[in-house]
Amino acid sequence: MGRFPTVLVTGFEAFGGQTVNPSWMAAQALHGRTVAGHRLIGAQLPTVFGRAIEALRDLLHRYHPALVVCTGQAGGRTALSLERIAINVNDARIPDNDGAQPVDTPVVAGGPAAYFTSMPIKAMLAALLAEGINAEVSQTGGHLRLQSRVLRPHA
Repeated sequence: MGRFPTVLVTGFEAFGGQTVNPSWMAAQALHGRTVAGHRLIGAQLPTVFGRAIEALRDLLHRYHPALVVCTGQAGGRTALSLERIAINVNDARIPDNDGAQPVDTPVVAGGPAAYFTSMPIKAMLAALLAEGINAEVSQTGGHLRLQSRVLRPHA
């Protein structure tokens, strides 16, 4: 689409009684910008197990992005967390926006237990810190969320 490669940045709709989700606010703020020769597309995903991955697949087919950055809200964290590992487990602390609250179910049935990032997170961390952005490497964000597009299965 267009003359620039696309970067898809996703955030989630509000959930858990909140009126806004900072992940969506960030994705929305980036929408339409061009950074380093890449066109940024911000998109909102539903905070509903199953529907979020379907919405992401639709966005992948629509935009054919060169890179996907999926963001999420982790209440209580004081830094931007770069996730190293996504485990293949749905385990909801609170119900999603449709009332589902899965416990210990796979995100990808028959998939590997975990997915390791292929992104250079240590270099990304150094760059963020150099810009004065409080950031950290998180060994796992918990469940898989929607990170599979930028992750590869660990062999």
